[in-house]
Amino acid sequence: MNYETLRLSSENGIAILELSRPPVNALGRRLVEDLGAALAELETDASLRGLIVAAEGKAFCAGADLKERQTMTEDDVRAWVPMLGSAFTRLASFPAPTIAAIQGTAAGGGFELALACDLRVAERGVKLGLRETALAIIPGAGGTQRLTRLIGPAGAKRWIFTARMHEADEALADGAIDVVAGAGEALAAARALAGEIAKNGPLAIRAAKRAIDGGFGLPVKEALGVELAAYESIIPTEDRREAIRAFAEKRDPVFRGR
Repeated sequence: MNYETLRLSSENGIAILELSRPPVNALGRRLVEDLGAALAELETDASLRGLIVAAEGKAFCAGADLKERQTMTEDDVRAWVPMLGSAFTRLASFPAPTIAAIQGTAAGGGFELALACDLRVAERGVKLGLRETALAIIPGAGGTQRLTRLIGPAGAKRWIFTARMHEADEALADGAIDVVAGAGEALAAARALAGEIAKNGPLAIRAAKRAIDGGFGLPVKEALGVELAAYESIIPTEDRREAIRAFAEKRDPVFRGR
């Protein structure tokens, strides 16, 4: 499908979804609708081994489209925030690993978009933060919850209460991002990371994601049940048998996702 505000491509089993709404990829209604539709399309592709969320231009995403927001009534805002959150939750629930490739600025909803990915790669020189309290609102598309789960309550409170923008090294030290790339190299670094993941058994990667996400926050006994169910889903797969054969034959396995 073609989207007005997004570009989709695929290479070696890795899909790349690029925001394409110049000049700063602001989160207007059309972009969010396109994002939800694109994710619905991509999540049905069992051959995908990863998804990179990137952006065209100098900014990853500067957050909400404030010009569009000025036209909204209070009832419009009440409908809009769950719509935005639903799109980000769809990304967070994507069955294959997801990586955000961040350049320039990721502020407010733009950083919440990155937080909805499994991993984040950011270029040196970026500015990252949740700016909502400076606008007399709070993060409403998952930011208060996903950032807390990444960096803990005190760290999330510091980020959100101060509304500060952070540089890549600060964010890395806090645990809000995973990789710092050179200027202009975020997408290349995200591709390299996705490629490293894609070498492993794709069904096992998806099962591991289910186990981690599904067990997080549960009591250990329940979480171990989630892990066991994920493990059991892998036992009858051809990929598991291929890994055993490859080990015995002293060669690299060839995983086919079945």
